[in-house]
Order: sequence, then structure tokens, then C-alpha cells
Amino acid sequence: MSAAGLRIVRVANFVTPVSGGLRTALRHLGEGYAAAGHEPVLVIPGPEASDETSAQGRVITLPGPEIPGTGGYRVLTRRTPVADLLARLAPDRLEVSDRTTLRWTGEWARRHRVPAMMVSHESADGVLGTWGVPSRAARRAADALNRRTAHSYTRVLCTTAWAAAEFERIGARNVVRAPLGVDLSGLHPGHHDPRLRERYAHGAAVMLVLCSRLSPEKRPDDAIEALAHLRRAGLDAALVVAGDGPLRTRLTQHAKAARLPVTFLGHVARRDDLAAVLATADVAIAPGPVETFGLAALEALACGTPVVVSARSALPDIVGPAGGCGTTPEDFAAAVRELLAVPAAARRERARRRAELYTWPAAVHAFLTAHGAATAPAGIPR
Repeated sequence: MSAAGLRIVRVANFVTPVSGGLRTALRHLGEGYAAAGHEPVLVIPGPEASDETSAQGRVITLPGPEIPGTGGYRVLTRRTPVADLLARLAPDRLEVSDRTTLRWTGEWARRHRVPAMMVSHESADGVLGTWGVPSRAARRAADALNRRTAHSYTRVLCTTAWAAAEFERIGARNVVRAPLGVDLSGLHPGHHDPRLRERYAHGAAVMLVLCSRLSPEKRPDDAIEALAHLRRAGLDAALVVAGDGPLRTRLTQHAKAARLPVTFLGHVARRDDLAAVLATADVAIAPGPVETFGLAALEALACGTPVVVSARSALPDIVGPAGGCGTTPEDFAAAVRELLAVPAAARRERARRRAELYTWPAAVHAFLTAHGAATAPAGIPR
């Protein structure tokens, strides 16, 4: 039996001030929970305390320090203020998006008899690997972390089979699956803009785009190296980079030293402007090897742009026949050429059709089902 009118308190760390896939997901899920008749409350870190009401429900910001070198990520490091706030909020359900520094909330929920769900937004052994931890050691550490996580929470929610695999290998029995979605009305091929292409690609025959946080785990260097491979092979291509992060200065210097046509846009604040960049590109590149879902790749598909992704991530199953994959910059370059061999109208239609498989209403329904919560207000047909 699904419960109606629940207070669903969501706590998240590693949220950037203005953008990012996690912030996007939290917003759409919160709006969906509210539309279904629930009371969503989001608790996140920020530079100062605040308490606001928005379309995604109540958003409470607690002071949290910025992590040096991450370009804006903040964390809730002090347990007492968070625990006190949770006690005052008295949630019917707890949803946590951070299985490392916030894992203690699972025990808090157990003591207070609150059903709690951890949302796994990353691969533990994958992240450890990007930090240089040897694969066997990373796997052992990830397994130990994941056992504690699975024990602490009522449910562990994974957005893809790829993300669930590391929990399944330790025999966790409380794993559930639910996809994320994409804004199909705001992101669509109609944003294509030839003038933007002229401005950013500077007359190149092929415009590539990287929409990503510029941080080590996203491997943005691989997109620039893929461009270098393509140009050495005789393809007149340029790369547009939408996003910011701690690696931006180094990447800018790299592109300049290699005399590569790369345009760095920084953070693109307006969604319509980002949609125009995505819809105008011929191919997007998403080289991050630890993506568990990849909202940026899905947003490119929604704009009719095929995506080349890392074969080590969850994204090959997401993009399907609407993209290509590889593990090295040379692989990415080869996959770009394969996609460009498909007539533009066909590859763009294929990309859009793929994105249409992932809607936010379906994601909200799946998340609420995992919570054992009503998926529509009382009296409204489901």
C-alpha cells in the first residue's frame, strides 16, 4: 500500500552552487514529489544558512565548507546541526545523496524508525580508481564501503544496472532500480542555431561539444585529445566546452599550446543557451569513466545530438544506438567519425528518440515507488 502525503526529507552533499547533474536531478524529483501530493524538503550545504520555498518544496541550506580544488563543491561536515534539523523535521521518509560523509544518516533513521533510502550517484571503486588507487585495492575498499551502506539503509537506489553491479557483487538484497530523466520540452533539436555555430566553431566543418564539470573524474582532457586525433587525421573539427571546474586553466593552456580550436564557454547559466550549444553541435563527447547515469549526455541526446561515451561507464546502455563508445581519446575520435558517417537527419532523429525513453515523470514514479509512497495525489487516477 502506497502512503499519501509524506514528508520526504532529502539530504545531499557535493552540490555546486549553480549547476550539475545532481542539482538538476534533485530539482526535478522535488517538483515531482510535490506534484504527487507529498512534502519534499531538501537539505544542502552552502556558504550561509537559508530556508526557502520553491517549486521543488522547501530548501534548507546549512553552512558547509567548500572543498579546496573542486571548484565549488560544499559538504555538510558537522553531524549535530544536521541531526538536530532532521529531528525537528520529523521525516516520514529520508533520501540521502552521498554515501560517504552522510552515511551516518542511515543509523539515525534506523534509531528513529524512519525508512531511509541512499541514492547511489557514483561508482565507489570507479571514483577510487580515478584517484589512483590500484584496481584490486579500490574494489576491496568499495566492497567494504558498500556493505556498510547497504546495512545502514532500508534501500539503496541505483539508476542503472551498471551502478547496481557493485552492490550485487557483495550480495546486497535491498537494492532497487530507478532511472533519471531529461527535460524533453526545454531541451530539443529546435534550439539548433547556425549563427552560434559560426561564432564558436569559427567555420570548422564539424562542431564537437563537451558539456561537463572540468574535474579529474570527468576526464575532460580526453575530449581535447580526441579533437587532436581527428585533426591529425584530416577532419576539420572544433570543440566547444560548456562547463567550469578546477582543471579549466590547465585545459586552456593545453589547447593553446597544441594550437587546437577549442572554445571554453565556462558555466552556461541559461538553459536555453546550453540547449542551443548542444543542439548545434554535430557530436557530443562524454569521456568520464565513472558516470552512473550521465544527465549531460542525455541532455545532448534530447537536443538531437549523438554522444560518444566512455565504455567503462554506465553510458553505453543509456545512449544505445544513438551514440558510440571507447576507452581512449583515439577510440573516441574513431567513434566520432563513425557517427558522422550517418546522415545528419538520421543520427539526430535517432538521438532524440533515445532521449524520449527517459522522462522525469517516469523517474519520479520510480523513486516514489521505491519509497513506498503514493505516486499521485489522492483521488487522481494513477
